[in-house]
Amino acid sequence: MTSPAAPPRTRPTPELRALAAAGPRRVVVLGSTGSIGTQALDVVRATRGLGGDGPFTVVALAAGRRSLELLAEQAVETRAAVVATSGGGDDAARLARLIGERAAAAEEGSYRPEVLHGPGAAAAVAAHPDADLVLNGITGSIGLAPTLAALGAGHKLALANKESLIAGGPLVKEAAAATGDPDALIPVDSEHSALAQALRSGTGAEVDRLVLTASGGPFRGRTRAQLEAVTPQEALRHPTWDMGLMVTTNSASMVNKALEVLEAHLLFDVPLERIDVVVHPQSVVHSMVQFVDGSTIAQASPPDMRLPIALGLAWPHRVPGAAVPCDWTRAAQWTFEPLDREAFPAVDLVKAAGERGGTHPAVFNAANEEAVHAFHDGRIRFPAIVGTVEAVLGEHEGVARPDLEAVLEAERWARRRAQELLAR
Repeated sequence: MTSPAAPPRTRPTPELRALAAAGPRRVVVLGSTGSIGTQALDVVRATRGLGGDGPFTVVALAAGRRSLELLAEQAVETRAAVVATSGGGDDAARLARLIGERAAAAEEGSYRPEVLHGPGAAAAVAAHPDADLVLNGITGSIGLAPTLAALGAGHKLALANKESLIAGGPLVKEAAAATGDPDALIPVDSEHSALAQALRSGTGAEVDRLVLTASGGPFRGRTRAQLEAVTPQEALRHPTWDMGLMVTTNSASMVNKALEVLEAHLLFDVPLERIDVVVHPQSVVHSMVQFVDGSTIAQASPPDMRLPIALGLAWPHRVPGAAVPCDWTRAAQWTFEPLDREAFPAVDLVKAAGERGGTHPAVFNAANEEAVHAFHDGRIRFPAIVGTVEAVLGEHEGVARPDLEAVLEAERWARRRAQELLAR
């Protein structure tokens, strides 16, 4: 997700000064070379000088094997004690070499972090004993193990990896509750950050409905029949955000919004039938809470992920100048439209999966990931993405109260079954 403009210079506040004076909040960034991770490091960089080294310090970084050069640059800049890659031993050796070269060039030759590698490296980093908060910006359900590791270590978790909550909802909530910290689980998605802010306007008993906004994606206004002819290239032309292949395609199919509905249900304990989706093409109102007295509280800001990321890092405090605010001196129009549930059935489908609970949400997510890849490989048409998910869900018997292994087995089954159906 890209940001439209550089934010104004961060100004100190008493809260941020106190946070810095007490010792900076020690942060682990998972998925540091992705969109969420790079913007999180933008926020860390912008807040330096607010007392000591600033309110945040980076103790560990983790990323995939495709951006080792950027990961090495981030490591040298932040002087993270631990740096991890999901790649193998050769990748770790290359990463260590790149860090050494960049440290020497920056006259930081004494910097030698611990380098971890392999599929379990992100989870190991998430449990780092010196961390206060873990920002999980990994894409996909592979983020579940690091999510559980962070909460299991008693850390606050700023969660941008919605798939881990979708796949392991009860496990994640139990792990968060076990920390004893009511703020252990902090939403970073812009919609859920907006809801968390608006919910502070009333008590839980006063909440009537949650309203998540959706841009409508590149296919807003098209009928189900018209969606048969859309191409992968068109699906990646999102009108508001610049995201990776999976999230961008999910936004085009409304699967991303469907997952966010389930995420809101899990985060805020509001029943699924009281969570609505409305199409808002301008993407300025990020979500709303409707209260029992008829009031609706909305959070509005230009589309810039640095704002919810900064709030996630500093929660419950705000970071001044994290993003450019709305310019109220200029004329503007905001529009809202009902979701076309026939053309985009994913929201209804995920609500049904959420009502069944257990391993059904994990199956929804895993089957969708397989179908998205099939669409981009040219093997299916666009509406068949959600059609495949529906077919796999229809065959799933489910485990009502799964442990981690049951969730992972359900995902493996869903991927195999989706691949079998897609092969036809």
